[in-house]
Amino acid sequence: MSAVENHAVLHRPLTLPPALEQSLAQLPVARQSVVRARVQAQWPRLREILQGVYGETAAINSWLETLAAGAVDCAAARPDALWQLDLEREQKPRWHSSPMLGYCTYVDKFAGTLNGVAERIAHLQELGVTYLHLLPFLKAGTAPNDGGFAVASYEEIEPALGSMQDLRALSTKLRAAGISLCSDFVLNHVSHEHPWAQKALAGEAGYRDYFHVLDSAEDVAAYEEHLIQIFPNTAPGNFTYVPTLKGWAWTTFYPYQWDLNYANPQVFSEMSKALLALANNGVEAFRLDSTGFLWKRQGTNCMNQPEAHQLLQALRCLTNIAAPGVLLKAEAIMPTRDLPPYFGLGEQAGKECHIAYHASLMSASWVALAEQKVEILADVLANTPALPAGGAWMTYVRCHDDIGWNVLRPELDARGPEQRARLLQASRFFAGELPGSYARGAAFQASSPDVAHGTNGMGSALVGLSSATSPQEQVQAIDRLLLLYALSLFVGDVPLIYMGDELAQANTPAEELISRNGPDGRELHRPYFDTQAYALRHAGETITGQMFGGLCAMLAARRQHQNVLHSALPLSVFATGNASVLGLRRGSRAVGLFNFSAQPCTVALGGAVALDLVAPQRAHGNPVELPAYAALWLDVEGTV
Repeated sequence: MSAVENHAVLHRPLTLPPALEQSLAQLPVARQSVVRARVQAQWPRLREILQGVYGETAAINSWLETLAAGAVDCAAARPDALWQLDLEREQKPRWHSSPMLGYCTYVDKFAGTLNGVAERIAHLQELGVTYLHLLPFLKAGTAPNDGGFAVASYEEIEPALGSMQDLRALSTKLRAAGISLCSDFVLNHVSHEHPWAQKALAGEAGYRDYFHVLDSAEDVAAYEEHLIQIFPNTAPGNFTYVPTLKGWAWTTFYPYQWDLNYANPQVFSEMSKALLALANNGVEAFRLDSTGFLWKRQGTNCMNQPEAHQLLQALRCLTNIAAPGVLLKAEAIMPTRDLPPYFGLGEQAGKECHIAYHASLMSASWVALAEQKVEILADVLANTPALPAGGAWMTYVRCHDDIGWNVLRPELDARGPEQRARLLQASRFFAGELPGSYARGAAFQASSPDVAHGTNGMGSALVGLSSATSPQEQVQAIDRLLLLYALSLFVGDVPLIYMGDELAQANTPAEELISRNGPDGRELHRPYFDTQAYALRHAGETITGQMFGGLCAMLAARRQHQNVLHSALPLSVFATGNASVLGLRRGSRAVGLFNFSAQPCTVALGGAVALDLVAPQRAHGNPVELPAYAALWLDVEGTV
């Protein structure tokens, strides 16, 4: 909430419910006026949203007052350092846009423990990281546990990784280094070992209603008719029969992950309480996992239902009261056209999540690499909607998940009904199944050989480094990976580096894969941090050094030239006259040229090239010469 909003609210005070007034009265005197202003701004919206979900009854109204009072109590308990951070960020609502840089990793794979992560802060600082996403580190159920996404407790850290005290210590050290800590927050489901599930199994009153439990096979079939399968190979279907419950638990992902029933308001209040408690332990951003699945409605695919957005907006209201410096990021991996609602629409524009993944850009960049044509990339970028104030795109090359090809269906369908075959071709290319493919990835969860579902593999393996048989092929592979990162960095508000990409790390070794629990193929791109490669990062004659040096040069340029590269400047696509070269303009001066071809080419620009933003010592003529798989960021004069 801005200072202007504060001023406006203070001049039209609302009569607040007694429970809220009581909580406000218990605040430290120095915080009372600030939190009261937040409540004045958020309470009417919070009440309207949740009454729309749960109805307007005496019981719901009392529940709402308790819910909001809990957020005030969290504001009262906010540590001083985080309280001051909130105040600063309230005055700069776009603090999370350029030149923010993210880094994503598992705690154990990166550094063993939370304390080990603290020892690697220097590496993050060398890259210029300002946002660290640590994949699930809360206490998980017994393995297999979906890489920690089957949460057994939101109040405890996975014992092998550390303690809540370690989390607070790490967040403090990260904050001192200018790095915001992001945690996964699994909204849709919990482990069947979570206390709520165990109490439901024990027959304790009310806890069965924390979950979706269907009583008959006919009810299951009625829902399944419209649902997709997330893991058709390893966890087919969306329901699991639980004998103790004498019913079918809704299990969208795995049988050991029970979907929460948000039609029960107590579930929402428990989850929001858990999130705010983590915020007070130093977490500054939350990746809200599986946001699209939160609300179930028979006769639909149970994705992106209106109530899911209302719940996210209500969560934003609560964080705006208790911890307004905290970011909410939607993990909604879906076509770009379906993402604007996750930022909020209409009167709620800009009042839902701050950040969303640009999955279509990621997938399209890999398709462009396989095809050596950029039309699908140009379509995606041309159709990327403008965001409300404060909204930001997270761009990325790889992550802990597979590459999902089907997010590109809308763009391909617009070009003709036969175009979807290109997704299967890309999937097969990066699985190394096509003649001439350099990739060493693997198909993931395809329900049939004729359907593209996903692709696993580290970035370096997918661009051909693992299959390279000569120094020339190795260099070309690194050029491909740098090309993809150049595009992500040029486009994104918050671009993300996936652990190991900066060192051109390979897939998880085969012998290591055998030792890991469960059949999840995504472990292929979840290796341990390569300390030997890290030691060579400055050795320019090595492949690792070339990758690290090339990436760091772009990162430095992005920081140095914010006047022309800032993501707030409008982005547009322009024709380059070459089907393999993507041309982008950022504002009036910056131009990005991205050659997805194995052949060098030239691109004519309308104005004289003034400066290579990454390598100022490198001169360019007009037309500009682009080597194979090259990317250039240019500061140009005149118009394109």
